[in-house]
Amino acid sequence: MKKVLIITYYWPPGGGAGVQRWLKFVKYLRKFGWEPVIYTPENGEIPVEDPSLMKDIPEGVEIIKTKIWEPYNLYKKFVGQKSNEKINTGFLTEKKKPSLLQKISVWIRGNLFIPDARKFWINPSIRYLTNYLKTKPVDVIISSGPPHSMHLIALGLREKLNLPWIADFRDPWTHIDYYKDLMLSESADRKHHRLEMEVLQKADRVLVIGETMKKEFQELFTIGLNSSEKKSFDKFHVITNGYDEDDIIKANITLDKKFSIAHIGTMVRTRNPEMFWKVISIFRDQSFEFANALEIKLVGKIDHSVWESIDKYKLTKFVNQVDYLPHNEVTKVQQQSQLLLLIVNNTHNAKGILTGKLFEYLAAKRPILCIGPTYGDAANIIQETESGVTVDFKDENKMTEWLKKYFSSFIQGSLRVNSKEIENYSRETLTGKLSSLMNELVVAN
Repeated sequence: MKKVLIITYYWPPGGGAGVQRWLKFVKYLRKFGWEPVIYTPENGEIPVEDPSLMKDIPEGVEIIKTKIWEPYNLYKKFVGQKSNEKINTGFLTEKKKPSLLQKISVWIRGNLFIPDARKFWINPSIRYLTNYLKTKPVDVIISSGPPHSMHLIALGLREKLNLPWIADFRDPWTHIDYYKDLMLSESADRKHHRLEMEVLQKADRVLVIGETMKKEFQELFTIGLNSSEKKSFDKFHVITNGYDEDDIIKANITLDKKFSIAHIGTMVRTRNPEMFWKVISIFRDQSFEFANALEIKLVGKIDHSVWESIDKYKLTKFVNQVDYLPHNEVTKVQQQSQLLLLIVNNTHNAKGILTGKLFEYLAAKRPILCIGPTYGDAANIIQETESGVTVDFKDENKMTEWLKKYFSSFIQGSLRVNSKEIENYSRETLTGKLSSLMNELVVAN
């Protein structure tokens, strides 16, 4: 078999969305003639743990771990957190508005830890892996970010060993929705952009999770190129996230007796569906039947601003919330729920946001109500698969219309979805696409 070295910060027993993509690729790579080797930190800062994911690691796969030093203990002391508390991802504030110390720490994060707090693992990893690869060569290197320090490790290896390299972006770098919240100085902003461009230029292939991200990277990469030069490259490729057929519960699933609206995943401030809470509250006041049947299931951490909105519309008593569930339990929740709520971050890059949860929603085969841009990547996939509907962030009339439609179908016992072609997004199918890309790269080199 050909060998691929995968550099990823997130790996089981860590849980959450950042783990899923490469764990599932690794699970199926051997079927396509590739033997994976994983490089990951021995002692990384893991937001959540999910031992249930360990079952997906193929038997005998080589996993290389080295120690990493990160400034998180210093951060925790600085903001008054306990050493055993987990650090939230993104800009989630669960209990209160950000303190002055937290704001200062954000400035430090953006301006001193470039590209991110894992920067201190870059040089030690380059030295370690250079020695490792001299005795145990591989055919391709893949780096997965964020954190984008993983790309800089691969960049160092590329410069030393000249191995074929694929840079995989699960999220954008300077186009990510919270980039502006990092309070960057001009020099820090320039450095982020310079490092991003260096990765885009020196990677043999750049892998992204959606068409909009591909277009944004292409436009960034081709600045200064003439039209013929722009047409000559084929560096950027889309392989979306997906669902794993093995995760689907095949036994008969009993649907919730309540009209359950389930959202799976973190709800940060920009993912707070203010208008939807309003629509639910109005319908609740209009219909005793709806009020008696309603259940709002939220699986994941919730920003304080979301709780404020829920309380504002007097919906708290309808909410059933849990911070985290193991992945196998989440799958069951999705298949049992009457309606699956997908919320796209209401930010400047909303069009290109394509959460991994969408594909697991597809596999659950329950109707999806997506709140986000009706012309975005998520909306296109929902429309293509006929798996639900997308309503714009502020379209109160459409939200009301579809909420009532779905509830009416629920009352009639006919709330279901007849989605199509979702198999295009199975993890095994997507791994086949990745393998083809790697095969082409090996031949080209």
